[in-house]
Amino acid sequence: MAGQHARQARQTIHAGGEWREAASGATRDILDPADAQPFAVVAEGDEKDTDVAVAAARQAFDRGDWPRTPVSERAALLYRVADLLVRDRERLGLLESRDAGKTLEEGRVDIDCVADAFRYFAGLVAAESSGRVVDAGSPDIHSVVVHEPIGVCALITPWNYPLLQASWKIAPALAAGNTFVVKPSEITPLTTIALIELLVEAGLPAGAANIVTGPGHSVGARLAEHPDVDLVSFTGGLASGTKVAQAAAPSVKKVALELGGKNPNVVFADACASEEGFDTAVDQALNAAFIHSGQVCSAGGRLIIEESVRERFVAELALRAGRIRLGRGTDDGVECGPLVSDQQRAKVDGYVASALAEGAVLRTGGKRPEGLGDGYFYEPTVLDACHREMKVVREEVFGPVLTVETFRTEDEAVALANDTEYGLAGAVWTTDAGRARRVAGRLRHGTVWINDFHPYLPQAEWGGFGKSGTGRELGPAGLAEYRETKHIYQNLAPRPVRWFAG
Repeated sequence: MAGQHARQARQTIHAGGEWREAASGATRDILDPADAQPFAVVAEGDEKDTDVAVAAARQAFDRGDWPRTPVSERAALLYRVADLLVRDRERLGLLESRDAGKTLEEGRVDIDCVADAFRYFAGLVAAESSGRVVDAGSPDIHSVVVHEPIGVCALITPWNYPLLQASWKIAPALAAGNTFVVKPSEITPLTTIALIELLVEAGLPAGAANIVTGPGHSVGARLAEHPDVDLVSFTGGLASGTKVAQAAAPSVKKVALELGGKNPNVVFADACASEEGFDTAVDQALNAAFIHSGQVCSAGGRLIIEESVRERFVAELALRAGRIRLGRGTDDGVECGPLVSDQQRAKVDGYVASALAEGAVLRTGGKRPEGLGDGYFYEPTVLDACHREMKVVREEVFGPVLTVETFRTEDEAVALANDTEYGLAGAVWTTDAGRARRVAGRLRHGTVWINDFHPYLPQAEWGGFGKSGTGRELGPAGLAEYRETKHIYQNLAPRPVRWFAG
């Protein structure tokens, strides 16, 4: 796949059913984060390319077939895409691993989840009725509420889960009958390009799916402000999301934002009372913080643990974190890959340095590993004795860094967990069913896990409170983001009203 894209180097922009070079002729090298070497080349689009893609999507929505395709046929196409993803699982998983730096097994799981998303939204629209009948109180009135596609959708996706995040937007957008322009991260665009190829193979009409590879300051900004875009859905950082919302405001387009989180993993002492419980809680704390090198919007980077078990728990956690095997994601036995870029690694290093300067205690990690060449690796890091005033506790690190805070009471645990401007996800570990329900109910986060961390279901909404964003992805609400709601009121026996005497 990498060789294929290298040969197609300049034609990775897809607009109106055609693959093309960037209007400027510019290209970008795609680097393998495991060795910092280029392994593919893509077109580097700009505002001109974006305008062409939006025009194609606008034409396809206003005059094309897709918005008027029967729901059953739209669902059938999404099912075909899911089948193609299964067919190409190994190829796409490998490409995702090499592009984003994650392990090959993580890449394969991502492809499975992408196929699940397409199947879910296909089934959701296929099972819907033709509208919600509203009782107007008279047999002479037929009143129905219907849902229609919103129009041209601009989909801006992040670098950490390139294909998965794209599918959470593309699948519902197409299921609802929209057309779209997707802008993948400029550093991890390859699997999104491959998905567009699969959509074409599945029979999606020309112009319904368009992609522009290029940077956020040109392509992303133009999509957000473009007057012919009806919705912009963005997943990424808070600062960039704020700019997207500001750019979209003058045209009053619909905006959906998923802006990350600073996610608490709250562990009560009773969860560790047995050896099995202790082992499970430690294991899951590792998973929460270090899957994909912590480059996960829902990463459980804040361990909030009851004081009475803190020392034993953190000691074991640090021991196991220090044993995590780093390396190229495609190599056997590797458990954690590199960070996505040198810039991201420098950012993580800066957070660790600031934490140590502010009084945190380094229990393990905290540096670049030796013996792994020029890849963007960083050791899994555990920082003890942390508190809310620390920058590393307040801000999203997006790297393999776990901070430790302690509590004594349930109220204190909840207060710490909610003491964040974000509110994406969190977890509570306890054997007390009543406490589990109480704490889960009090946490101000969009997803709360009880005695687990990280699983999600395509049929359940995903999104956050506070500065974690607006709107939801997945579930029925994820489909609703891509629709307009219309009330059709029909008078079956019209007669004069006689409001005015004359």
